[in-house]
Amino acid sequence: MSDKQLLHLVIGGELKDVSSPEFRDLSKVEFVGAYPNYAEAHVAWKAKAQATVDNAHARYFIIHAHKLLDPSED
Repeated sequence: MSDKQLLHLVIGGELKDVSSPEFRDLSKVEFVGAYPNYAEAHVAWKAKAQATVDNAHARYFIIHAHKLLDPSED
């Protein structure tokens, strides 16, 4: 297993419509955190998703930021 950092961001909030990833209010988008790998980001994402299960419009996303910073990264 590589110790190379692969930056992942977890964000979320309420969507305008559940069929689209468009947030209802960008000023209320929650930055959950920045993580050095997908596994850690997934743990944070899952916790937030489970905590908001009663809100049908709440969605959290994992952004593979390392791919945005260097598109040649896998």
